[in-house]
Amino acid sequence: MLNIADTLHRWCREERPFALATIVDVTGSAPLPIGTSVAVDEGGNAVGSISGGCVEGAVYELCRQVLHDQGPAQRAWFGYSDDDAFAVGLTCGGELDVLVQRIDPAAQPHLGAALAEAVEGRPAAVAQVVDGSLVGATLSVLGDSWIADRTLGDGPTGRAVADRATAQLRTGRTALLSLGGDADTCPEKLSVLVHAAAPRPRMLIFGAVDFAAALSQAGRFLGYHVTVCDARPVFATEARFPHADEVVVDWPHRYLSKTAVDARTAVCVLTHDAKFDIPLLQLALDLPVGYVGAMGSRRTHSERLRRLREVGVTEEQLARLRSPIGLDLGAHTPEETAVSITAEIIAHANRSTGLPLTRVTGPIHRLSGAASDIHTVCDLL
Repeated sequence: MLNIADTLHRWCREERPFALATIVDVTGSAPLPIGTSVAVDEGGNAVGSISGGCVEGAVYELCRQVLHDQGPAQRAWFGYSDDDAFAVGLTCGGELDVLVQRIDPAAQPHLGAALAEAVEGRPAAVAQVVDGSLVGATLSVLGDSWIADRTLGDGPTGRAVADRATAQLRTGRTALLSLGGDADTCPEKLSVLVHAAAPRPRMLIFGAVDFAAALSQAGRFLGYHVTVCDARPVFATEARFPHADEVVVDWPHRYLSKTAVDARTAVCVLTHDAKFDIPLLQLALDLPVGYVGAMGSRRTHSERLRRLREVGVTEEQLARLRSPIGLDLGAHTPEETAVSITAEIIAHANRSTGLPLTRVTGPIHRLSGAASDIHTVCDLL
């Protein structure tokens, strides 16, 4: 849904009914993740993609049918066609489970409100019930409040869905969850897809060096809000780091102590200077950030570990430190090093191996780390 938030927000503002087809489950290799949607309005206008082209025609016709019939939500399954790889099916070999439902913005105004928040870059979540007797019911989390449609209501079931959606929003990742079966809180077992729209994750780069310039560009490309921080004003300038969202002149550990971080934050230490590195890493390894990496040779790393132990950093904390930073790509230039670092960040966030695909088995397009334990609420990192 969030992949087409701009258009859906406009359609909701115009109170234009539409059919929404959303990937609610993926088996094997598939090109797009759960939560990805296609929408079709009553004029036949379509937006979005759920398969990169393989099944779009069939999904489009199903959306038109649901809009015309104004019936209940439907589930549809699309998989690989053995007889004809170019027939309706996924030539990549995966399987998609898709929920198609009619959305009436006038009757579900909370959806428009949540989409407006997402478009403006503010945190919001939309929960869709994708299984059970309440299939198609929706609920939106806006700030500290939540609003459900009439089908879900504000009773125990609505509150249970709202609690789980609020918790998932804190991770910033869309996920399929299961809940219910408890007579006191939510008697019915439900599968709920939570679309979580959160502000861009942060990449904090310490050290105004050439590697930082390349890394800030790579981080921005990957969707991070990038900050470059250095205590030396002659080097920490916006002219040297045009791709950073902000350039800060401050002692690294002092800046980190007063800025907001969360489980999606990546801390990259490129300073090569113990007077900056040690207090900075001592603090970073004690914070609930998702990734902490430090640049340097193996000799530098050994000396850094010794100094960190001397100031009281525990072995458990040191185990979180990625140093030398990055994956083994044979990188030499700042640009190659930026690829090495961001590749490690991606692999770490998704709990992946970082190995060549030729050396691993199983689906290529796996669920991300935050949603891999499908039907459960997962910690991000």
